[in-house]
Amino acid sequence: MSLALNVLEQGFLFSLVSIGVYITYKILDFPDMSVDGSFPLGAAVCAALLSRGMDPILSVFIALAAGAVAGFFTGILHVKLKIDSLLSGILIMISLYSMNLRIMGKSNIPLFTFKNIFKEKELMIGDLNFAPIIIILIFVIVAKLAIDLFLKTKRGFLLIATGDNEQVVTSLGINSDNVKILALMISNALVALAGALTAQYQGFSDVGMGTGTVVMGLASVIIGVSVLKKVSFIKITTLAIFGAIVYKSVVAIALQVGLSPNDLKLVTALIVIIALTINNKGLIFKRKKSMKGGAVLNVSSQESI
Repeated sequence: MSLALNVLEQGFLFSLVSIGVYITYKILDFPDMSVDGSFPLGAAVCAALLSRGMDPILSVFIALAAGAVAGFFTGILHVKLKIDSLLSGILIMISLYSMNLRIMGKSNIPLFTFKNIFKEKELMIGDLNFAPIIIILIFVIVAKLAIDLFLKTKRGFLLIATGDNEQVVTSLGINSDNVKILALMISNALVALAGALTAQYQGFSDVGMGTGTVVMGLASVIIGVSVLKKVSFIKITTLAIFGAIVYKSVVAIALQVGLSPNDLKLVTALIVIIALTINNKGLIFKRKKSMKGGAVLNVSSQESI
């Protein structure tokens, strides 16, 4: 039971990353590699502030703002300086590594002796403390509802339209560049929020804790979409949250059966490959079905002539 609770806590924490990755990769169709830098940025800012005695909740929101700034500069590199989307993210990711070291002053900051939002919070049911998961859920639910509401606004519809067909948006006289920058800011803000909460949850911030974040986030998104894509009434944010929990569950099971932590990146790669294969097979099946339907329609129309 304790393991299941830990998996849920980690899954909900990482779901913030999944939602952020979904916005850029699935909605905007933007391969944002800066996520690997934004996650430790959130942790670094939060840890640096906590070590200086700042309020834990305020530290989290400042870290969130720092993530938004990182997303802003990724957008500026792409839309204003006309740098390729993939390269823009990589450049910001590299820059953030040095910035995170500057912010923390060293590669690792332990937080066990400092006040944080999880410390000394208890809601015991049996031998289990449910306080951390409730705190995490509050952040996740607020973030989910905020994104759901945003996607129903005019700017949200423009974001979806820009990802689907940018030319149509620009032909209507709308500046799609601002939409891209806003989406990148929201995405990286969510990722930095996850980093800040993770640092407080784990009790430390490390400059290398963001390695592979974008791949793990993408794996979570693909899992959520592949498993629940036929359920039409489920919102995209729910898919991302579900995918993150499934991903963390698979990782936990892999560790329980004796797999080395050094092999986790391999496990992640295999999860992505399997999820993509399942997703692609579904798309191929749909295409074949539509082609057959079109052929039948064509034959029937010729017979009627």
